[in-house]
Amino acid sequence: MKISIDKFEIGGSRSFIIAEIGNNHNGDIKKALEMIDQAKSAGADCVKFQIRFIEEVYRQKSLEKGGEDLGTEYVVDLLNRFELTKEDHKRLAKYCHDQDILYLCTPWDHKGVNFLEEIGVKAFKVASADLTNIPLIRELVNTKKPLIFSTGMSSRKEVEKTVNFLNKNHAKFVLLHCNSTYPAPYHDINLLWMESMKKIHPLIGYSGHERGIAVTLAARTLGACVIERHFTLDRLMEGPDHAASLEKVEFQNLCQGVRQIEEALGEGKERKISQGEMINRENLAKSLVAAKDLKKGYVIDAEAIKVRSPGQGLSPQFLEELIGKKLSHDMAKEDFFYKSDIDSNYVTPKEYQFNRPWGVPVRYHDFNQYDGLVSPDLYEFHLSYSDMDLEVEKYINEKKDCDFVVHAPELFAGSKLMDLASPDADYRNESIKETQRVIDITKNLKDFFPKTLRPMIVANIGGFTMDAPLPESEIDSYYERFGESLQKLDMDGVELIPQTMAPFPWHFGGQRYQNLFVYSEEIIKWCKSLDLRICFDISHTSLTCNHRDLDFYEFAKQVAPISAHLHLGDARGVNGEGLQIGEGDINFKKLTTILKDGCPDASFIPEIWQGHKNGGEGFWIALQELEKYHL
Repeated sequence: MKISIDKFEIGGSRSFIIAEIGNNHNGDIKKALEMIDQAKSAGADCVKFQIRFIEEVYRQKSLEKGGEDLGTEYVVDLLNRFELTKEDHKRLAKYCHDQDILYLCTPWDHKGVNFLEEIGVKAFKVASADLTNIPLIRELVNTKKPLIFSTGMSSRKEVEKTVNFLNKNHAKFVLLHCNSTYPAPYHDINLLWMESMKKIHPLIGYSGHERGIAVTLAARTLGACVIERHFTLDRLMEGPDHAASLEKVEFQNLCQGVRQIEEALGEGKERKISQGEMINRENLAKSLVAAKDLKKGYVIDAEAIKVRSPGQGLSPQFLEELIGKKLSHDMAKEDFFYKSDIDSNYVTPKEYQFNRPWGVPVRYHDFNQYDGLVSPDLYEFHLSYSDMDLEVEKYINEKKDCDFVVHAPELFAGSKLMDLASPDADYRNESIKETQRVIDITKNLKDFFPKTLRPMIVANIGGFTMDAPLPESEIDSYYERFGESLQKLDMDGVELIPQTMAPFPWHFGGQRYQNLFVYSEEIIKWCKSLDLRICFDISHTSLTCNHRDLDFYEFAKQVAPISAHLHLGDARGVNGEGLQIGEGDINFKKLTTILKDGCPDASFIPEIWQGHKNGGEGFWIALQELEKYHL
């Protein structure tokens, strides 16, 4: 079940967060406006106020001096002093509209309902004290607006009776679990009551009055679709609600925590292996490997198998299925067994036909495995930091009649990421030094690939941060430092092409924020300024667009004209990187049309996660799929 309040969907995967200002402005309109700004900055979707026409709320005797108990007398005195005028509320509603944050207000009486209807409030919040006030609720139901009810102070029977009335009148509403003590003691909150409330009504939220944010975060894990917390400029201010309110930093931490929890909750339908887990699985898990050299036709027995890391081959779970199978190929000692050794379904390379230069990614050590097996227009050498110390002559011993591209390492010795834009001058200079080594290696490779006059070097040029993305105001300074680094490199005869990046690239199985060559406007601006072309990594950019809710195909149209080289892989969500073609979200038929118009001469390779396994089977599947689109 879902309902809508303005542009917000209530009951989906994202909680609606209300900053309850109430009367915490203490009757000062300037404070109220400041609180709107702070609440929006902290991450609130909505700010909520209260409006009372006090003569409509309290009996006349209660409004007289000495006419009531001390508690009521105290509250009435504060309300008389802190209540804002109708003109104030009109101003607040307009200011909220201008600042793009939703204005809501709790009416405590008939006059309040009529006034809020006049100014066009999008929904009504009902205070715990009015959960049993059927005459007021009837008025609110008649407005046909969505309703949010706090349920503090009420018994289960009282909640059920009001819910029955609401259902009978076809109201759209949410119930908020609440303990109406200010602040609420932890032992009184009974958070698990939320689970029972869902049997009364499916849309359940939480309105918290406790100290801190931990309980409210726990409410989100229990499925709170609306979260409300009181908000204040200073907990020490006069008034009954300030002590149970959150100041800006706490409210901001709450909002961030809620959004992190929502991201972490997932769908819960099945156990999916994440991108980071896949990396660690490849590196740390176990595989079935040949215990000795094996010849084609060998009937596999237990003595022919052993279990070893890394986890790039057939899982040890398939040991029994592997025994008794006849090998369809020779195997050297410690070669991986693969799924194809069980089911014999193996995709082999063939002659491919494309309308642009195509290639395959290789390492030095497996170059000869592909050379002669296929006839690509180019090879893309993916260098690791250890490859940079190898002698190329040991792996390539004759000149080749095709082109080549080099992919610079992202990680250098000492577990350091290349960063040509770092504000740390020593770190940046070290990255320049290592990048120059890549350039020199590329120039040496030209001896074996004389057809390539100006080889391209694909690089992630850096600009990452650990704990938070860069403020927009700092982005240009990073690009400027990258430009300064380019001036210090001897790139005569080569072309450095930064690759488009995802916002959350994975290194060491841990997350960092990538800030450069992520968004199209910056890419175009700085490529023009620095006279650069790019490697358009389709998978990376799809993750970027999913993260920022951008149109991927519009992005592709914008960057295609400055794309010299393409990395083609499918993608899903915000971290499903390098998927096999057809296993993600990308419409390759639509994309191919864009690439044909925007960069008809750009070369490409299939960039498939672990595509090199089983003799490059992942690459052959990708090329077979891409060929269907006449790329």
